[in-house]
Amino acid sequence: MKFIHTADWHLGKLVHGVYMTEDQREILNQFIHLVEEEQPDAVVIAGDLYDRSVPPTSAVDLLDEILYKINVELKTPVVAIGGNHDSAERLSFGSSWYKQSKLYLTSKLTDDLRPVHINGVNFYSIPYAEPGTVRQLLADDSIHSHHDAMKALVGKIEETMNHHEANVLVGHAFVLGGQTSDSERTLSVGGSGCVNAELFEPFSYTALGHLHSPDAIKHEKVKYSGSLLKYSFSEATQRKAVSIIEMNENGDFELRSRSLTPKQDMRELEGHLEELLDPHFYQKQCCDDYLKITLLDEGALIDPINKLRQVYPNVLHLERKAALTDMKKKRSFTSVKEEKKSELDLFAQFYNEMTTSEFSTDKREIMVSVIEKVLKEEGRK
Repeated sequence: MKFIHTADWHLGKLVHGVYMTEDQREILNQFIHLVEEEQPDAVVIAGDLYDRSVPPTSAVDLLDEILYKINVELKTPVVAIGGNHDSAERLSFGSSWYKQSKLYLTSKLTDDLRPVHINGVNFYSIPYAEPGTVRQLLADDSIHSHHDAMKALVGKIEETMNHHEANVLVGHAFVLGGQTSDSERTLSVGGSGCVNAELFEPFSYTALGHLHSPDAIKHEKVKYSGSLLKYSFSEATQRKAVSIIEMNENGDFELRSRSLTPKQDMRELEGHLEELLDPHFYQKQCCDDYLKITLLDEGALIDPINKLRQVYPNVLHLERKAALTDMKKKRSFTSVKEEKKSELDLFAQFYNEMTTSEFSTDKREIMVSVIEKVLKEEGRK
């Protein structure tokens, strides 16, 4: 059988003050066309359908529209779970009767861990849940971390699992060693939010959500689909794709990826202001993309953001390279007069601490004359 693995739609996402709803509508319409072309036996959505527990109305309407097209118009079964951004209670509305049209939406964890059977494959859905919730549900006081919780849930599934059939787990978790980005909300402090990939060994394939890159981990059977769109500039170089899995009855599978094209990409640009505003440069750029621009200029600049937005209307973040380097280099500056350094040496050290520019010979000569003048006025020379 064939199924499509996707996750982390984050409908209603706000990025640097811009709602991504129309960008999400564009990419999801492409996703629908992909479903039409591939004609899978199921679509799997591994959590974070929404970006927040109380999503905006436009996000709710968009999810309703997309799921209707996939599930009703294309008659494709959907297996979906809630993620850590979703509200389990709100997302679970209607789930009991959605099953009648083969929309299997599991947002609230229960002790009923029976799978959904679709064309010879068993899909086990484990929505995101805090360790305390799992501890109470299973009456197991030994559960204190996400790893403990997942281990207990997988153990309960194994009690009735048929290991001679193809079994797929659909989950939302942070697998230890996974590569993160700024878009993912931390599940818990320290290492208690991580789970080990070895827990998923009983399954033929583990379809995960939470990390936004399909390359977040390298594992034969445990996979992230990644998000459909870039949601922070830390994802600017990530590839975005949809995973298509063709699985045999014994659980062996082949995986391939298909990429979708966003309405506007999210990229980073770096250069001097004059260079970035030069037509010879920007005419080779996709100027409507969402941009983070880092300026290399030193010294004062007059209203650079508005000048840039005349050419690049979607500059979302602007920063100065010199300011960033200064920030990294600044440390607490303490007096070292007891080391008997001269006033010039002290100023040179201060200058190097606070800037990235070279304390050149010309600057040194200027400071020598300034220091001598001050010392004369104080009667010390």
